[in-house]
Amino acid sequence: MAKFEKFREKYPVFTYRSYNINETAETVEIGFKFRIEGLAEFRPSWTFGKPKGVSVKDDLIFERLAFSLGMAEAVSYWKATCSPEFRAECGELSDDQKKWWKKLWFMGLGELFFVNGISADPDSFVNIVSTGSYKSYLSDRVRHPKGCLVPIGGGKDSALTLETLMNSGMDCLCYSINKRRSISGTVKAAGLPENALITAHRHFDRSLVELNEKGFINGHTPFSAIVAFSAEITAYLNGLKYIVLSNEASANESTVVGQDVNHQYSKSFEFERDFHEYEEKYLRTGQYYFSFLRPLSEFQIAKMFVSHKKYLPVFRSCNLGSKVSPDIWCGACPKCLFVSLILSPFLSTEELREVFGKDMLNDPQMLEYFIELIGQSEHKPFECVGSIDEVNLAVSLAIRRIEQEGEKLPLLFEEYKLRGLYHPEDIDALNKECCGSFNEENLLPDEFRKILENEMERLL
Repeated sequence: MAKFEKFREKYPVFTYRSYNINETAETVEIGFKFRIEGLAEFRPSWTFGKPKGVSVKDDLIFERLAFSLGMAEAVSYWKATCSPEFRAECGELSDDQKKWWKKLWFMGLGELFFVNGISADPDSFVNIVSTGSYKSYLSDRVRHPKGCLVPIGGGKDSALTLETLMNSGMDCLCYSINKRRSISGTVKAAGLPENALITAHRHFDRSLVELNEKGFINGHTPFSAIVAFSAEITAYLNGLKYIVLSNEASANESTVVGQDVNHQYSKSFEFERDFHEYEEKYLRTGQYYFSFLRPLSEFQIAKMFVSHKKYLPVFRSCNLGSKVSPDIWCGACPKCLFVSLILSPFLSTEELREVFGKDMLNDPQMLEYFIELIGQSEHKPFECVGSIDEVNLAVSLAIRRIEQEGEKLPLLFEEYKLRGLYHPEDIDALNKECCGSFNEENLLPDEFRKILENEMERLL
């Protein structure tokens, strides 16, 4: 019997037992209790700062926000056994809400199922049961939220969003889950004071790691959904209207060729649209969740980003490097390689070395990742990377630039030419098409669309 079926049979029920809200003058802490019946109990928690004078006592909208964050958090623990029944004892869910959560979990766990060889059915992989009850969570409180909350991850995308909005005169505060040097460095480079960064603290229950070490199911989960719900809470506490993400059109592309498996599902437009509708129907905070960079590709973002060189010394996009302090470019993963490739048309060889601390493009250990990124493998790396087409465009432009400057091509670009992939006659047309594209599948309010279009015209 496969691990998946064995665990489901032995641990048939996962329970979201409760959430509790503890409030002080300066913070709100939300604690959760999850249980895999017969195996383990988990108690993760979050701590959110709040302005003086703000209280969530008897606030039924905040209750709903807290419960929803728990639903997003729970999947990280549920996946250990993939129990066939998920029982929410502390909140009521309509049939439509159950469908919403099942879709998020199934699509967001696509990589986990693929990597672990699990054949999961979208209808039967879990049955969500809610046994709790809720009063109406409509509130008579009058709210007039305003201003922007910009989640900052430390990478180029959120830096570009923040810089563009700041330059347009938008009133912005920044948000992060925990804090890393690249995040605080981005805020500082943008010219904002330290208190412009609002940090929520996520306290992960480490007993899940112990289960992973014992062989229970592990893998990628839809973390950006956690970002979405926690950002909703932060914006609510601080009276902010717009939650401005920095997810791009490239996040919509499947990671596995020919299959609906997307490492970046919770960064996709499909999730953005679904979350936006969920907020309007079930949370009703008056806030507006959207991605400012959704109309753009990673290639366009990279080209615009490099015009703001003040961020080059501080930005980081390496998931492995973010786990050490201070966060670094590890220089050995596909994400580091992707960022190096997408910036390569716009930065000199020396500038790239300064960013990453090594010559990524001459590293033979990067060859396998390179082959995946240019579409010469059955799947892209399971990382937040751009589309195959734009990686090929970036590589082609970089090859042409290097050859025109009379430099020797790096090892990876030599490999590209040996494979017959370099077609200089097509580069200008592809570059023009890519730089001029504007994906209309987006939720940008008109004023933000105008800001982005003006910045594109100025920089592209």
